[in-house]
Amino acid sequence: MDDISDFTSGSIFKKLTFFMFPILGALILQAMYGAVDVMMVGWFGTTEGLSGVSTGSSIINLVTFVLTGLAMGITVIIGRCLGQKDEERIGAVIGASIAFFALIGVMMVVFARPVSVLMQAPAEALDETVNYVRICGSGLLFIIAYNVISCIFRGLGNSRLPLIFVLIACVTNIIGDYVLIAVFNMDESGAALATVAAQAVSVILSLVILKKEKLPFKIRRGDIRLSGEIKGLLKVGTPVALQELLTQISFLALVAFINRIGLEASSGYGVANKIVSFVMLIPSSLMQSMSSFVAQNVGAKREDRAKKAMLTGMSIGIVIGVVVFYLTFFHGDLVSAVFSRDGRVIERSFEYLRGFALEAIVTSILFSFIGYYNGHQETLFVMIQGLMQTLLVRLPVSYVMSAGPDPSLTMIGLAAPLATMFGIVMNLAYFFYFQKRRLSLTLQ
Repeated sequence: MDDISDFTSGSIFKKLTFFMFPILGALILQAMYGAVDVMMVGWFGTTEGLSGVSTGSSIINLVTFVLTGLAMGITVIIGRCLGQKDEERIGAVIGASIAFFALIGVMMVVFARPVSVLMQAPAEALDETVNYVRICGSGLLFIIAYNVISCIFRGLGNSRLPLIFVLIACVTNIIGDYVLIAVFNMDESGAALATVAAQAVSVILSLVILKKEKLPFKIRRGDIRLSGEIKGLLKVGTPVALQELLTQISFLALVAFINRIGLEASSGYGVANKIVSFVMLIPSSLMQSMSSFVAQNVGAKREDRAKKAMLTGMSIGIVIGVVVFYLTFFHGDLVSAVFSRDGRVIERSFEYLRGFALEAIVTSILFSFIGYYNGHQETLFVMIQGLMQTLLVRLPVSYVMSAGPDPSLTMIGLAAPLATMFGIVMNLAYFFYFQKRRLSLTLQ
């Protein structure tokens, strides 16, 4: 492990920021990557194909988000093993993960139709939805393999190569979409095939690079099986995956609440939500970076650096968050105009963003806490606090604010930062309890 990827010594600020920004770049490219299929089918395909891609991509994205949460366990376990100088275990962990994710890919192909029906895909676009899910499901191993390989490198302290991998996939997907949809008129099938092909190219190239890297571990053929290492992966990753699942479900519920207000509110929220997805990239990259950074230092018994990394991450997030807050709160209408020319839709989008804007600051604090706990494998608490935020604050406040005689999108948008501030209080209280528990275990 080189000096750059060794988080147990040196400048915390320098190493954390150098590690974080490639992750941020990868997340931005992934956000753009997800929009390309819909854009291409919308321009060159059919209405049924567009519906199939929209519903099918929602299914695939939901599965991918959940599996990415599970894959967080890989990052944390690898970081812990490196800190403990236990490189022998890493190959077994990765091999078990490959076998587990391959099994889920097979299940997606088998259950594509029932899942599409459950998601209430329109009857006239059901076959297109099933087709998209089956093709992407058959290539889910490539999609997950990218995430697993990225987790390997992030666990090793290298976030630059995953950025290169997703850049290659993004460019390949755009070219593939145009050729298969615009030239060969393959509609939703072309979009799905381009997605799988792009991920396959990225995975193959990353495997070539992975093979040439001087890695501190080896993956043997016998490691690729459903072994006992799955238990450790699920223990760390399942709470994160469940939190991601609950978050996605809460967003679907929020859409339903706002849809009741009317078409302009629904369209305005749709535009605002595109902006929100980019606002949340900073805290998300911060959390992923923090998980790896803290895991290494915990493995090396450098708890002092783990705490300093958390505080450093909060400082970085707050500074960037203040800038994002200013742009969102005072100039959200200009940002919204990028996505719509309808003045009323822009106005409604800006209305929601004014309530949401504070989230740009407070989420960085919350996600730094979460990254710290992920690095300590305290993911059960992470899931519990996420669940309480959603059920006790975000959804109730959103529902109440949308149910009045003159509902305000600003007040509905405010539900997000209120829930986050509630989460910060919970995390702060747990931090003092966690430190006291660690101290008592040390003295025993």
